[in-house]
Amino acid sequence: MTSPPALLIAADGARHEAGAAALLDFVEHLGSRHPGIPVTAGLVGAERWPLGEAVDELVAAGAERLAAVSLALVPDRRADDGLSAALTAACASHPGLSVTRSRVLGPDPALLALLERRLDEALGGAARTPRDRADVTVLLVAPGSADPEANAQVHRAARLLWEGRGYAGVETAFVSTAAPDVPAGLDRCVRLGARRIVVLPYVLFDGGPVERARLHAEGWAEAHPDTQVRYAEPIGAGEELADLVVERYREAVAGCEPPQPRDLQDEHELAG
Repeated sequence: MTSPPALLIAADGARHEAGAAALLDFVEHLGSRHPGIPVTAGLVGAERWPLGEAVDELVAAGAERLAAVSLALVPDRRADDGLSAALTAACASHPGLSVTRSRVLGPDPALLALLERRLDEALGGAARTPRDRADVTVLLVAPGSADPEANAQVHRAARLLWEGRGYAGVETAFVSTAAPDVPAGLDRCVRLGARRIVVLPYVLFDGGPVERARLHAEGWAEAHPDTQVRYAEPIGAGEELADLVVERYREAVAGCEPPQPRDLQDEHELAG
């Protein structure tokens, strides 16, 4: 019986302590949910937990095939190039190793649902209908990229989050590299008539971008006491995120393997 490909979680190399702990917990949770699939994580472009060592670990455990799932929320050429280089180097170190990759996580309906939940939590759990949300403007804050296409995908996510949910508007801002920054994004919300704003991180886990976004927003709020500003938590490692990662894993596996009988899929735990 052929073993299923191992699941390699690829994350960005800039990893805050809180974010690192959340990532490790997430990987452990995935492993407990799918004990038949070897799973580990590595960081791209980092000295701690580098992707190459994660690949070494999986190969040492007997993996001959890997399906790499990036935790990126938007496609980014710099990040994509870094991941490609790391996987190429790993394959060179392990002749015969087969590696396939998934598409990025967002914007996916599951992620949008999680963002909506974080907004409801920030609003006290009461704003669950379009009528409740009519006076709420959302500022979706992403880390920012030098790749314009990546930043454009953040705007796309904002539009999808706004559609049909009843918010007064969903604007975008970036922590660094791209404009507008968080204070400028809040200024724009006010110019559009906002008096109640929720700052919503478009990131998976706690870390530097979340801290900087909140720090900038708090400074702006002190200077604008007439505007109510609330802060939502990042997406987090919930069951929905685990389901989405496994879905991307299945897509990557299906892209590199011939169709299998249903009973064999079940044995490989690809049916969840």
